[in-house]
Amino acid sequence: MTAKKGESGQKRRPAQRGKGRKESLPLSEQAYIAIKDRIITLFFAPGQYLNEASICEQLDMGRTPVHQALQRLQAEGLVDVVPRKGVIIQPDSMGQVVEILDARLVVEPEIAARAAMHGRPEDIADARAILDHHRDDPHGGGRIDAFVECDRAFHSRISDMSQSRILGDFAKVLHERSTRAWYLHLWQTLDTEASDRQHRAVLDAIEARDPPAAAAAMRDHLSGLRERVVLLQQHAPRRAPLPVR
Repeated sequence: MTAKKGESGQKRRPAQRGKGRKESLPLSEQAYIAIKDRIITLFFAPGQYLNEASICEQLDMGRTPVHQALQRLQAEGLVDVVPRKGVIIQPDSMGQVVEILDARLVVEPEIAARAAMHGRPEDIADARAILDHHRDDPHGGGRIDAFVECDRAFHSRISDMSQSRILGDFAKVLHERSTRAWYLHLWQTLDTEASDRQHRAVLDAIEARDPPAAAAAMRDHLSGLRERVVLLQQHAPRRAPLPVR
């Protein structure tokens, strides 16, 4: 099932996920999560100019945690903080999305292989429950928000199973940059059935305690996504060259 254009998530306030747990985090971490969620779901649009005061007002937070959060997001390439001008939400071009997926292809097959070595039965059951809930949800279907929620939760669970915090943290940053690509570019190619099959192939290999097969299944999953991005890139309308003055 494919997403419709109106499901791209443009300019929507993101749903609050795990609110109780977030409120127990330091304020700077709460600000980081809230701002990043707004960037990923395009509530803050690429190219948009903001200022810290308006963000503080939206989040009902002081300047210090918001400023600290923006510094982290700038290091991740999601915003650019310009002195005396404000905050610019950075776009991700199709070429950048390909680069992000190339990095994921290096990191996440290794994470899947380690998950096959270290994943506990209860962790595998949790990951399968994530997939089953999305498949069986009558309101999920091809909705981009439902797909993204499932995809984020599944890949996060695989990272947890790998017991490699450093690789997992790196993969999380890359995955969330990829998540924004679904809202920016990939909603038109959304195929929840294919993604579900690929996710289950990864999980089946993990459950079978087969690290090479888990790595190969994750590689196939990400390679398929990369091919779709490249195809979109090739068919994207090209701008006419500017006239020479």
